[in-house]
Amino acid sequence: MPSTEQIQAFQRDGYVLLPAVFDADEMAGLLRYSKADRALDREAKTRKDATGGESRLAVRDDLDDESMYTAVVRSHRIADTMESLLGSEVYHYHHKMMLKEPRVGGAWEWHQDYGYWYNFGCLYPDMGSALVAVDHAHRENGCLQVLKGSHKIGRVDHGKSGQQVGADMERVEHAMKHHELVYCEMQPGDVLFFHANLLHRSDKNESEHPRWSLICCYNTRHNDPFVSGKHASYQPLQRWDDERVRTRLTSPSGCSS
Repeated sequence: MPSTEQIQAFQRDGYVLLPAVFDADEMAGLLRYSKADRALDREAKTRKDATGGESRLAVRDDLDDESMYTAVVRSHRIADTMESLLGSEVYHYHHKMMLKEPRVGGAWEWHQDYGYWYNFGCLYPDMGSALVAVDHAHRENGCLQVLKGSHKIGRVDHGKSGQQVGADMERVEHAMKHHELVYCEMQPGDVLFFHANLLHRSDKNESEHPRWSLICCYNTRHNDPFVSGKHASYQPLQRWDDERVRTRLTSPSGCSS
């Protein structure tokens, strides 16, 4: 469970980075599984940035209890922490694997997650994401950047930027005068918890090293969407204990679907 200081940091800054939530063996197992997941490769969509750089992501709304991704989403380490940070019962909204490959992985434009989710029928920004670093994330391979405390600005209008949807850059440029830019460099197994209104982006991967990450997105029960059809509506989230999560993540079984 997060400490009082970590909860206060999340409320003040819009994010908190917790180291070593998962150990090296768990992340090595998740990476092997993801690399062998042919369904993930088929489902991943390419999104070009404003300069034509390409990144891929695969979004899933359902939880398959045979999947390692589900083990992470259901883990007490992630779900209980998010619940404490948001101060309300959470449920699985969706999860996604972000695949930023060496040299070709494009940038992600400045945006807020609630900039999208607002249009999906979520009345309040009482939502958050947990980014699990599967690979080492650093400046050279395009780690996440955040504007510290920018979640307090409120929702910013979003529009098209390349094949992506990005925040109004005039508003972002003014926000950058008031909010510190932070590069969230992470080791495999670290988790960045961030508020749905936090402005964030990432640069193109200019290195020889990939940056894969699993992002688990949660909504609060009281914020159940008033329209259906995009991401999941409220269902109680079954939580898995550490032993079950570790057993699943370190299982030698691969993905053949």
